[in-house]
Amino acid sequence: MHLAAANEPDLSDPRLRSGLRRNGLPVPGRPEDPWIKRFLTSPMTWLIFAALVIEAICIVRMWFELVPDKKVPGGSVVGIGEDTVWLTLPYALITVIPLTLLFLWADRFRPQRFWVWLVTFGWGACVATYLSLHVNTWAAAHLSVAGDGDPATAPRAAVFVAPFVEEATKATILFFLAIAMRYRWVSTLSGITLAGLSASAFAFTENIIYYTRSVRLAYKYGVDESLLLQSTFFQRGVLTFFGHPLFTAMTGIGLAIALRTRSKLVRVLAPVTGFLAAALLHMLFNGVASAGLPEQALLIPLLFVAYPMVITLIVFTVRQFLAQRRLIGARLADYERMGWLNDTDVEYAPRPLTRIRVLWQALWGGRLLSTWMMQRALTELAYLRDSIARGLVDDAGLVREKQLLFRIRGLRERAIVAPLPRTVYPWQRRRRKAQLWSAPSYPGPAGLGGNYPASVPAAPGGVPLGSRATQYSAVDPRWKPPAP
Repeated sequence: MHLAAANEPDLSDPRLRSGLRRNGLPVPGRPEDPWIKRFLTSPMTWLIFAALVIEAICIVRMWFELVPDKKVPGGSVVGIGEDTVWLTLPYALITVIPLTLLFLWADRFRPQRFWVWLVTFGWGACVATYLSLHVNTWAAAHLSVAGDGDPATAPRAAVFVAPFVEEATKATILFFLAIAMRYRWVSTLSGITLAGLSASAFAFTENIIYYTRSVRLAYKYGVDESLLLQSTFFQRGVLTFFGHPLFTAMTGIGLAIALRTRSKLVRVLAPVTGFLAAALLHMLFNGVASAGLPEQALLIPLLFVAYPMVITLIVFTVRQFLAQRRLIGARLADYERMGWLNDTDVEYAPRPLTRIRVLWQALWGGRLLSTWMMQRALTELAYLRDSIARGLVDDAGLVREKQLLFRIRGLRERAIVAPLPRTVYPWQRRRRKAQLWSAPSYPGPAGLGGNYPASVPAAPGGVPLGSRATQYSAVDPRWKPPAP
């Protein structure tokens, strides 16, 4: 049945809303309710709020446990110091900013909401580091036999405890998001992006702790603190900056595979395998770092093991990026054959650079919101079609499909789908208006190039001249071409 002959689904029906909720599909609020009521009654709003509160509590507690000096019986324990934190913060930002932008760029076709990115980053930076700090210290105190007084420096804790603890705390938010919003995990790119954000944030906070400790050690032993800080930054922020994102990406890939398959066995084994792979890589990395090898010897596993794995992950991500582009085009082509979409939708929607160009043109044309909503609706429709084809959703997917098609049809006249030949900026439009024709300043009838009104009679009888003339002189019937 053609879309024009169909009716938009009535989402006020409790059965339809229950079916959407059962499949993890978005359930829109009731149109008659004000937006503030829809916002406050959304479960996702309160889940995000609870996560942000937990993250704020953890970072505040970690600050007061590590930064200021604490009085203890018989003296005081020197903290890392607030001035040292601000001194080392730029070094940590040098690493985390490019990594964060890179992972956000990878999440192009079906990007998560900003609040999801924020919660994921905050969990890695606040909750995961706080829990790992306490659990690692507690476990190291039970495992260490010899050390310099700090049980956390025992190598066995770094090899046998820290990998499992840290990967579990970083991946906890991934499992929460997979349960709360499985519909938005459309590919392995979603898993890599969220895992990379959590891991980059974890490394950010961990680097600050390591950098501040190196500065404090320099103060203690009378060493130049800038040289020791730069040396620590070069080791952690340059040579091995990829560590945590590489490890946690294994868990993210495993979760994404589990969410895009119907096999119950794969749904169980894929996340477990991904987590164990992340912990094993982390264990190998810490084992090599704790072996006490000279700096030149440490370059061998980096050059021949670690860096090739990073390159492999990059190549895998690029291949997945291209695969998702082809998938969107193929799934939208199904709707084009049914006559529900135009050929321009199928041609331009899968192209990331073209989408950016169209959004740029829509920004200056006053149609940015409609164009952005159109692109999101087309992308969601393509992935929804893929979920239906895989059998990941039941008949409720058809309800959401119909809703998206009606939304696309309503946005089509207000949005830009295909790129315009050139972008017209506001100042160019003003310049065009200023260059419109103006009357010449020399005498003569306007129709012949002068500035007199065209209606001024040029001969007895009042026959007007110029382009606005409505009467013309008769043609002489005796006129003919000259004889040869």
